[in-house]
Amino acid sequence: MRISVIGCGYLGAVHAACMAELGHDVIGVDVDQSKIDALSEGRAPFFEPGLPELLKAEHGRLRFTTDISEVSHARVHFVAVGTPQTEGSNAADMRFVDAAVDALLPHIGPGHLVVGKSTVPVGTAARLAEKVEATGAELAWNPEFLREGFAVSDTLTPDRLVYGVRRGDDRASEVLDEVYRRPLSTGTPRIVTDYATAELVKVSANAFLATKISFINAMAEIAEVTGADVTTLADAIGHDARIGRRFLNAGVGFGGGCLPKDIRAFQARAEELGVGHALAFLDHVDRINVRRRARVVEMVTEELGSELKGAIVAVLGLAFKPDSDDVRDSPALDIASQLALRGVKVQATDPEAIETSRARVPLIDYRPNTRGAVEGADIVLLLTEWREFRALNPAEVGAWTSARTIIDGRNCLDASQWRANGWKYRGLGRS
Repeated sequence: MRISVIGCGYLGAVHAACMAELGHDVIGVDVDQSKIDALSEGRAPFFEPGLPELLKAEHGRLRFTTDISEVSHARVHFVAVGTPQTEGSNAADMRFVDAAVDALLPHIGPGHLVVGKSTVPVGTAARLAEKVEATGAELAWNPEFLREGFAVSDTLTPDRLVYGVRRGDDRASEVLDEVYRRPLSTGTPRIVTDYATAELVKVSANAFLATKISFINAMAEIAEVTGADVTTLADAIGHDARIGRRFLNAGVGFGGGCLPKDIRAFQARAEELGVGHALAFLDHVDRINVRRRARVVEMVTEELGSELKGAIVAVLGLAFKPDSDDVRDSPALDIASQLALRGVKVQATDPEAIETSRARVPLIDYRPNTRGAVEGADIVLLLTEWREFRALNPAEVGAWTSARTIIDGRNCLDASQWRANGWKYRGLGRS
């Protein structure tokens, strides 16, 4: 099948490459020439495990261009542009989605299917359907559920497929079944529903995950003043099948380009619909999340004294999560930035996110490796749980700095091991 993907950022580039891997002829379109040049050369413009190999392997079935008119030969058109938070508001910025659909309109007609992948406020699909259907084409909404670091496998072997279509529109579902024939053949669950439900699936999932993370971080706040251990608490309640252990890791909280802006946009849309009270709790979820960052800065102050100017703090990890170079709303980079603004010399490292961090916060001293970050530091902060940081040898790290105080912002280290090697270990909500 001939497919176009409009928008070749994180979502679009991964989706385009994976659609080619599934056997389709794919053309990706984006207005950013440098991004198109990189993808055309088989280079991913961001870090995502497995994507560069896929771009090279699928070169024969995969093309990229800035010319939107080239999509006219495709039958299915995926819209995969970003919906960032609007400046000065919690609402999603829909300019890019609207522009993408408007650019498509002259090149689609009867027999074409436009498929929304972007995370949008509920009601968007119904609004856009009027434009699309005026050309004779049809619209479906097929939300994405990608995890950064696992986006390729999540696209090729999804845990579910959701189709939002006009009621009774079997043709759109049949076309999407053809697109996803391979994963469907292996038993991937398929849910066909209306536009509004499909739109709500993604934002509801993100709201639930954000709530679960902030819940355990709220318990960490209580643990810190009572002497309890939040990690053991999470293990204990996680054995309850109704709760589960995943996403119950207390620490500096969530970040990235999805959860923070999506829960804010969800609240904003609920307000517009007159049911803001239904999602009022998400404001508390957001506040708990942000408080965890301030708590780490507070812990540094407790260890080094209120006069932080001139102190040297080592920061291990800058990306919002491991296996990514994404620093959008990253708790790690936010904490490092807050410390730097207080006059602290921040020596930071990350396996992949140094350049993306430098572009946003140039005043930090970026170091190429852990040893460079730790040398001469008065305190060490582990803020992103990369495998190489979780595997650090406390005796070896202790030879690089005399400070021997570590704040484990992800509660991912063996506290007893670090203490046995002469370190003062502090976790979030851990005794």
